[in-house]
Formats: sequence, structure tokens, C-alpha cells
Amino acid sequence: MFLAVAACQKPATEPDPKTAADTSHQAPVRDPEQDRRMAQLELQNMERDAEVEALQQQLDDARAEVVRAMAKVSTLATRAEAASNLAEAQVAVQTLKTNAGTAPLPELASANQMLRQASTEFDKGNYGGVVYLSNQSKNFASEGQTRLSSVDRSTLRAGEVPFAIPLSLHTTGHANIRSGPGTTFKVAYTLESGADVTAFSYVDEWVRITDSGDRSGWIHRTLISRRAAGAR
Repeated sequence: MFLAVAACQKPATEPDPKTAADTSHQAPVRDPEQDRRMAQLELQNMERDAEVEALQQQLDDARAEVVRAMAKVSTLATRAEAASNLAEAQVAVQTLKTNAGTAPLPELASANQMLRQASTEFDKGNYGGVVYLSNQSKNFASEGQTRLSSVDRSTLRAGEVPFAIPLSLHTTGHANIRSGPGTTFKVAYTLESGADVTAFSYVDEWVRITDSGDRSGWIHRTLISRRAAGAR
């Protein structure tokens, strides 16, 4: 009786080893939108790193200038000279603000900070300090105008996002530089690994660059990397 019952029972179903092996080797499903977003985040991180380096260098330069100014504290500017420099700085900052629009320019923030400090020193009668701070403000405004001129906003492609400041990058492999942001555009020229380039904007995973010979074009973001400050 026991044998009969055992014979009627169905054996437990076990997974086919071949089927299990095939399943374990299936490639994960990729989300194109997630990949696109990750690419944008990588480019934005490059942008933030460049901004921090530029601001730190500007801060170091400003500190060095303050030390030199302190050594010449006996040479004081006149009220009229201070007022003139302050007015020039106000015009320079306002012009940069108008031209920048909504662009997040770090130079604009720095120029505004120097301008506010100059106004405070003017009220205190520190006219030498006003001249120094006004010149710093004008320098930041001038650098901001240079950044803006690096990309002609009237020629931006659909979906193109300018970097706040140009990025110093280098190629990580042999790269085809194309006439537009995509593989459907013709190859304009090629660059070898380690070539220095400057990036100005991006469309999805394609970055607008110029090389050391001032040739422009588009490169895929996987073929570029940040160049260390001061590297040649």
C-alpha cells in the first residue's frame, strides 16, 4: 500500500540547471532616461569642480593683492577718485548682470560682493580700500563677460546647456570630433588620447569643445575627463 501511494505521488519539480544558468546570465534592463540623467550629473559635477577651482584661485589672488595694498597703506586715494571707481564698478556689474540673464555666473556673485564691500568702505572714508575693492569688482565683471562670450547663445542648439564657466578637460582615448551632437553628424577631425580641450556646453551626452588649435566640434562625454589645475 505504501509503495502504491509513493508511486502515485509526483516528484517535486526542480529547476532545469540549463534554464537557471541562462536566466542568471540575462543582462539587466537599462533605463535610457536614467542613463541620460546620470550623464548630465557627471557633466554637472565636472562643472562644479571647475567653479570651485576658479573661485579658490580668485580668492588667493585677492588675498595677495590685499597684502600688497596693506604695505602701501600710507598712499591714500581721494574721495573723488574713490567715487569714480565705485561708479565704474557699478556700471560693470550691472552690464554683466543684464548680459548674463539667468546664467549662474560665479564671477557675477564675486563682483557683487566686492561692490558691496566697496560701498561700505566708502561710507567709512577708506577711499584707498574703495579703489582696491572697486577694481576687484571690475575684474570679476570682466572675467564674467569673457565667460559669456565663449558661447554665442544665439547659436545654441535645441536642448543645449552652457556651462557656467568653460571646463579644462582632456581626451581619454582616440576620439572622433563631430560637427554636431550625435553619431549622425560627420567627423570634423580626430584627437588622440590626452589631448587638451575646453568644453563650453552640452546636449545630452555630447559636449561642445574646442581643441588647442581653436578647432570646434562635439565629443561624446565618455571620451573626456577633468584636467588637473595647472596641468600641461
